[in-house]
Amino acid sequence: MSSEIRLAFAHPSERSEATADAGPLDRISLRDYIVEVEIGAFQAERGVTQRICFNVVVEVQPLDAPIDDDVDRILSYDKVTEAIAFELSDERLNLLETLAERVAERILLEPQAMRAFVRIEKLDRGSGALGVEIVRARQETAPARVEEGPAPQPELVYLSNDAIASDHLKGWIDQLEACGKPLIFCVGASDTAAPQVAHRMAQRRIDLLAIEQNAWVLASKDDRCVVVDTRTELDWAMRNGQTCVWAPSKIVLDAVDGPSAQPRDAVALAAWFAATFDAGEMIVIGADLPQEASVPLRAISALHATL
Repeated sequence: MSSEIRLAFAHPSERSEATADAGPLDRISLRDYIVEVEIGAFQAERGVTQRICFNVVVEVQPLDAPIDDDVDRILSYDKVTEAIAFELSDERLNLLETLAERVAERILLEPQAMRAFVRIEKLDRGSGALGVEIVRARQETAPARVEEGPAPQPELVYLSNDAIASDHLKGWIDQLEACGKPLIFCVGASDTAAPQVAHRMAQRRIDLLAIEQNAWVLASKDDRCVVVDTRTELDWAMRNGQTCVWAPSKIVLDAVDGPSAQPRDAVALAAWFAATFDAGEMIVIGADLPQEASVPLRAISALHATL
């Protein structure tokens, strides 16, 4: 076996040593670190956890002074496991490649870290291990993430089907936009019954898609309303004054700590979504309020012409 092929399957520590082309660097490593997590782009990987294995090597700049047996003077192994835990808890991911990039980026935010080798493998997707390995150096990685500051706090508004069909709809949007806050509308399913199946996860997807169909109905009634389904697009819209209609499937299904409310309880689901923004309240037009909600709710009749 050629040395190139052998190194391709060797532990990242051997890859690190073989590809070192600068001065000597110290290395810390994490071997065979296994966690169970929900990850993957296939439908069969949703709603279940699987084992993924991390092997990580971090090349660090040697200290120019004695360590003095002081843990605060080194890059601790905990920084590696914390980087993994943070990225796994941030959101549900489809790709190991995305996870590896984010783990490497977070590790390289540490001042001593110069290069990171991250290998991640799925252990339960076949008879072998399926994985990805990346190498990232400090100069290839963006500097510490620059916080843009919090996005403006949005106005969350739930619209019933009666409200969507109301002649007052455009007037309500005018009034809400005049308040100066970013505006996000949430809706439930239409009055047409969605298909019913016995499979719980399949029914959940059907019910979420029914909500998204109704979101497009709302968008068709006023050009100011744009259907969005990712948090990144929502954040952009809030910073740029775009009125949004929430399509819930991606955010709900990708949430690490997802909602207890089912899609059929559309107002409760919207209240969960509002809580993710730490919203001060959510206005509910033309629908009954749920018994419990994470944010204050204010009900308005769909017959009212003003808010």
